[in-house]
Amino acid sequence: MTAPDSKQRTTHFGFREVLESAKDGMVADVFHSVANKYDLMNDLMSLGVHRLWKRFAVESSGVRGGFRVLDVAGGTGDLAAQFAVRVGRRGQVVLADINDSMLEQGRARLTDRGIVSNVNFVQANAERLPFPEDYFDRVSIAFGLRNVTHIDRALSSMFRVLKPGGALLVLEFSKPVVPGLNKLYDAYSFNVLPWLGRAVTGDEASYRYLAESIRKHPDQETLKQMMQHAGFERVTVHNLSGGIVALHKAYKF
Repeated sequence: MTAPDSKQRTTHFGFREVLESAKDGMVADVFHSVANKYDLMNDLMSLGVHRLWKRFAVESSGVRGGFRVLDVAGGTGDLAAQFAVRVGRRGQVVLADINDSMLEQGRARLTDRGIVSNVNFVQANAERLPFPEDYFDRVSIAFGLRNVTHIDRALSSMFRVLKPGGALLVLEFSKPVVPGLNKLYDAYSFNVLPWLGRAVTGDEASYRYLAESIRKHPDQETLKQMMQHAGFERVTVHNLSGGIVALHKAYKF
């Protein structure tokens, strides 16, 4: 029996089923639309708490001077900027993103802050990272994994480019673990976020997709198992803000 044409396979785009071959372009349209207001919206949507989540991820990373760090789906450079300070002049940070609009925002922001000598910018698909095997000491992806078409392929790609002994950090929206929080979170996500998107960016649909994409993302335990299947070991999970966000950290040995 002939395998089905991959172009006819479907996946989720928020709550919609779309062709796998179309999803990358649809996600790209979302981030092209919101790139210039992305940081402002993050502050408004999370009341600034996203900065604490990212700081926790960086502090948990164990990054130190001389390390090579890859920040996948690095967007406007929040993590890359912090990593650049930690790796110092002897180290290297690569900010990779599939979306050129987000990449340009990141480049401009870091340049404005004088962070230029140890950061490189690469347009790349998380599922097919264009770097050598066993190259990076740390790989991070913050709020980007849920947007890739094949999470398993992205995890395998990140595993490949990590050095033995290196660690992956996945910071992502997850499933609330505090009783009663789900209902409040749903009400906020499906009412306030689209309204904010319309009011600030003129784009309600993109923020409705972002809320839906969170609900389609694997929960904490499922993502842990996916990371183990990709070859990672010693996977730990830290719930933040009652599980609204989770940090998964894992090692390659």
